[in-house]
Amino acid sequence: MIECQDITKVYQTGDIATTVVNKLSFKINTGEFVAIIGPSGSGKSTLMHILGALDTLTSGKYYFNGQDISKLNENELADLRRTKIGFVFQAFNLLPRASVLRNVYLPLIYSHVPLEKREQLARQALANVDMEKEHFNKRSNQLSGGQMQRVAIARALVNNPEIILADEPTGNLDTKTSQIVMDTFKKLHSLGKTIVLITHEHDIAQNAKRIISLRDGQIEKDEKL
Repeated sequence: MIECQDITKVYQTGDIATTVVNKLSFKINTGEFVAIIGPSGSGKSTLMHILGALDTLTSGKYYFNGQDISKLNENELADLRRTKIGFVFQAFNLLPRASVLRNVYLPLIYSHVPLEKREQLARQALANVDMEKEHFNKRSNQLSGGQMQRVAIARALVNNPEIILADEPTGNLDTKTSQIVMDTFKKLHSLGKTIVLITHEHDIAQNAKRIISLRDGQIEKDEKL
């Protein structure tokens, strides 16, 4: 599904060039559950933005399902993000006064899916993350942190994306709630979803089936569990 060939990202500030991702080469196959781990400044969040077509490369090649991402224009990149990639972020990014159901089906509005179909798909996505029906009509700001993150995961699922990219999804959660969220990802993986998880926590990374360790923008280790 993903193939990176010597991908490099350099940020230029005046006369100072900072290489954040340095000639990374790896593949991620359909159905894998991969954790990308590293300390602050290792390049893992920049790599996530590249994989999610949110940032461009300085050099190298990034292929998504055999397609050279650098060849796509802004509209094509937006369409790729909307239809092929599900994003989960540390901060949840939910609308606080909107219902759980509306938060989940929001991406479908931009795809012009009829309301009845939107609600049906949202309910299915919420069922897939084990969200109780009694919460569907609550506002998201009435939920616990773990429940909000499961809603965010359901929102990432609602378009049936080919891959889920999760950036520090347990960063704001306590240990017990973090494991509930990770159990949700493991369930989705068992259903065939491809998942790439960005984290700095080794115990969280252990939930994946493969760990790519970054340091100073380079791959330090790539191991299967």
